[in-house]
Amino acid sequence: MKFFADTADIEAIAELNALGMVDGVTTNPSLIKKSGRDILEVTKEICDLVDGPVSAEVTATDAETMIAEGRKLARIDDKIAVKVPLTWDGLKACKALSDDGTMVNVTLCFSANQALLAAKAGATFISPFIGRLDDINLDGAELIADIRTIYDNYGYETEILAASIRTVNHMKDVALIGADVATAPPSVIQAMAKHVLTDKGLDAFLADIAAADIKIL
Repeated sequence: MKFFADTADIEAIAELNALGMVDGVTTNPSLIKKSGRDILEVTKEICDLVDGPVSAEVTATDAETMIAEGRKLARIDDKIAVKVPLTWDGLKACKALSDDGTMVNVTLCFSANQALLAAKAGATFISPFIGRLDDINLDGAELIADIRTIYDNYGYETEILAASIRTVNHMKDVALIGADVATAPPSVIQAMAKHVLTDKGLDAFLADIAAADIKIL
């Protein structure tokens, strides 16, 4: 499973990238706005840093303007995947941009039927929002499983990009189901390295090793 970092924090991306933990990045205008920097400038900097796709989101809601914005974003770098919302206009934009040869990430997916439409429209990635489904007592992992079955049934090449990942359990669940990609904040990716032992138990274990004064070199 590929890991995308869901952030616009350049330092956090660089740290994960150095460890081989970043296969791509997902951003949105609000994430970049928090940095106080120009959206196009930050997006270009991220593209220069990582090898994989960088999702950059349109802000329009009508198809014509989404297509125009998407084409502008695509000119930043060949790694750009234009993010469009899963609306009827978003699907029109997806078809036009994918016909251009641009990668498209269709986001805000909440049903298997929507994912099927996105694949038909030529989406490179479909982004089911599992955390937001969990918020309303629906099973986000079940949605990933349904999409996996449909795509496998018919050979769609659209990659399942599990989004709205909030916990390490979300990461485990989507990996078990077979999501192609999971996008998560750097804090969640880092938390995957934590031991099952409590912090207190782990500290005691490490203290025992130190007290033994074992020399390796």
